[in-house]
Amino acid sequence: MGIVKSLKIGNLVAKVPLIQGGMGVGVSLSSLAGAVAAEGGIGVISTAQIGYREPDFDTDPIGANLRAIKTEIQKARLIAKDGILGVNIMVATRKYEAYVKAAVEAGIDLIISGAGLPMELPKLVGNAKTKLAPIVSSVKSAQVIMRYWWKKYARLPDAVIIEGPLAGGHLGFQREQLDDIEALQYDEEVRQIIRKVGETAVEHDTEIPVIMAGGVYTRADMEHYLEMGADGVQVATRFVTTYECDASDAYKQSYIDAKKEDIVIVQSPVGMPGRAILNPFMKKAKVGRIPHGKCHLCISTCKPDETPYCITDALVNAVKGKIEDGLLFCGANAYRATKLEHVKDIMDEFRV
Repeated sequence: MGIVKSLKIGNLVAKVPLIQGGMGVGVSLSSLAGAVAAEGGIGVISTAQIGYREPDFDTDPIGANLRAIKTEIQKARLIAKDGILGVNIMVATRKYEAYVKAAVEAGIDLIISGAGLPMELPKLVGNAKTKLAPIVSSVKSAQVIMRYWWKKYARLPDAVIIEGPLAGGHLGFQREQLDDIEALQYDEEVRQIIRKVGETAVEHDTEIPVIMAGGVYTRADMEHYLEMGADGVQVATRFVTTYECDASDAYKQSYIDAKKEDIVIVQSPVGMPGRAILNPFMKKAKVGRIPHGKCHLCISTCKPDETPYCITDALVNAVKGKIEDGLLFCGANAYRATKLEHVKDIMDEFRV
């Protein structure tokens, strides 16, 4: 394909048309996001339970998270030089509004928001320079967001991210759809979303780049979507097995050790299907309820008294290296990891 074009999101220009996907809890923080941004991509910090290392996380998780948002953005800026930084904030997050405002106050360049439709995001950001990129998985959700934002706020998304069924973590699809991904013929859905977003941009005499996420692991994967009309890609799983990734060495080794058959669709305790590595913890969770302590106020759909296990505890255990008691979210291509890499080497592959 030759040299790839820069990704332009308003006045932000990423030399490499690659967004590093946000991965919580604690997998993509300042180290990973800063390194990707320094290499010409867009580095993304996940705000999901971002304050898990704060001393008061158990007693004041919201306060710890809001404080850590500012700290991690500042630390990433030191690494990223003049690079572009974003945060991923799930709509289903409790106190979502406070997280958005904390990121804006910290001067973040881009907010990426999914796990629900971010209908009120423009209101929360106001006149700040922060760019907004909703995550969608269907033409319908893209249309709903664009129409609503324009009607209520006279604003359109600065970019749209399409998250396909091969992504990691929580997924915007029904369990039955994920059991037969080929039947979805998802490339056609991608084409339709690109077409609809393009038509809306032309109507309003603006540009709305479309970024494809989910299952993008190599340069060839990127080229496939660029040829379909996407303006860039979002890559997450590939960056887990980097030296710069914020997760523990044991977490990264779990990806390297995983075989294709180890990657499964699981039912998250917060009510959504997700993709993860089948490890001893997930096998135990299938059998019965795993006791947990105090609620850490993560996802609004979670019912602490009924949940089969605490997703915060499971994700924190994983990122800290307590793999036997941890939930290892991953994309469909996690089994392709065979070694640790440097962020620069990955970015060079996507750059040239």
